Amino acid sequence: MTDLAKEYGTALFMLAAEEGAGDAYAEALHGVLSHWRDEPSYVLMLSSPSIPLAERLSLIAEAFAERVPTHVLSYLQLMCEKGRIEHFADSVAAYDELLAASQHVLDVAVTSAVPLTEAQKQSLESKLQTKYGATVHAVYEVDEAVLGGLVVAVDGKVLDGSLRRRLRKIKEVMSR
Repeated sequence: MTDLAKEYGTALFMLAAEEGAGDAYAEALHGVLSHWRDEPSYVLMLSSPSIPLAERLSLIAEAFAERVPTHVLSYLQLMCEKGRIEHFADSVAAYDELLAASQHVLDVAVTSAVPLTEAQKQSLESKLQTKYGATVHAVYEVDEAVLGGLVVAVDGKVLDGSLRRRLRKIKEVMSR
């Protein structure tokens, strides 16, 4: 993520926070992002200098004026006007990080060798909520290479309790 995308995402987040519209803006931003991912040529068109700026701004207004809050529409148009529309996805990621932090939501990636049961997921999330004092939003993945145990990525740290890691440590000790 570029510093420019962070600046744009932060500016919009600050505006949303002032208005108490953090979730509404996030929903609108993800709607736009989803639309543009379905139509990748749309972003190319909006960044094309061969199309007059007024026409590009008008296209944004036609597509989103009825679907997003006014400030989000202005944000899209500003990014287009300044030639920064290709940074939109990263600016949304920056916005999401700030929104999650403000709501004390912790994104967690959990990797296990076999699918976890709902009870195991709830237990893990409850323990993480207690430890970090935040609401946990967990994404679960199955990777047979883990062999057993869990690998939990949380708050920029990896908690590796996998059997694969334990076997690697034993191998290191034996090879000394």
